[in-house]
Amino acid sequence: MKKAKVGDIIEFKNGLRGIVEKVNENSVIVDLTYMKNYRELDLQERTVVNHKNYKIIE
Repeated sequence: MKKAKVGDIIEFKNGLRGIVEKVNENSVIVDLTYMKNYRELDLQERTVVNHKNYKIIE
């Protein structure tokens, strides 16, 4: 399994996408404001995603 790096765009949980801001041992912190429909989804600005639960898009 390849771990994301800061600045990578990842996809997780039914198509949500975000930019990796910080890489921890078991997870990444993701900025969700990258998505065009971020405001419509009524989400927090950032979330934590386990390395097992995402795939790297860019």
